[in-house]
Amino acid sequence: MSTEWERVVLITGAASGVGAAATRAVAGPGVALLLHTRRNEAGLEAVATEARNAGAGVATVLADLAEPESAAMLVTVACDRFGRLDQIVSNAGYADKRRFGDVDAAALRESLASITEAFFGLVTAALPQLEASPWGRVVAVSSFVAHSIGVNDTIFPVSAAAKSGLESLAKTLAYQLARSGTTVNCVSPGFTQKDAGAHAAVSGDGWQRAADAAPMGTLVMPTDVAAAIAFFLSREAEHITGQVLHVDAGLGLV
Repeated sequence: MSTEWERVVLITGAASGVGAAATRAVAGPGVALLLHTRRNEAGLEAVATEARNAGAGVATVLADLAEPESAAMLVTVACDRFGRLDQIVSNAGYADKRRFGDVDAAALRESLASITEAFFGLVTAALPQLEASPWGRVVAVSSFVAHSIGVNDTIFPVSAAAKSGLESLAKTLAYQLARSGTTVNCVSPGFTQKDAGAHAAVSGDGWQRAADAAPMGTLVMPTDVAAAIAFFLSREAEHITGQVLHVDAGLGLV
């Protein structure tokens, strides 16, 4: 096992938003990062440059995680490039607010493939690496849509299904890996501010309504979510596993 790096971290959906913020939060000397995005190559390279400037070793990969072979490929690339894989941040995904009757089964399958099955594929391929790692960590980025239904009269049926499944997989994996010392946790953001030009399920004055829906009256920032991710990845969180941390400005209270 390579000793050049203190830890090797795979972050999916790293070109913008939460994934980019998580990259910035963990990048530094002794950290190797494999950064992924589906197609935003320019955004990914900008984030990669920031991480390299912070002292991290960085490689990048473009892949569609809805394709069954992509998850295992990312794990292989991390091991080939850096000698091992210690930590995974499963962040890639998207929100779909179409209601029953408007959304179809193909969209459900796509959501499950991109989020739930992608997580399953990543951790399954990485299982030997995670079990052997002295600093094994998995963080799955979930969403309030798996917990709070009908916020602002908006529902996310297929996204809720995918994120709920993600959390269930994460908790069962946490149990399976507990004896090895590898932890598995979820971060569940509320309505989160998007980067300019990024895909968003909310637009226009919907952002203000989203902020008003939370008891704190504010949107969550990507850096807020990234701080929770960085904590779960840290040495200090070594005895925390199977948990869901809500970073939602209190949205789960209503």
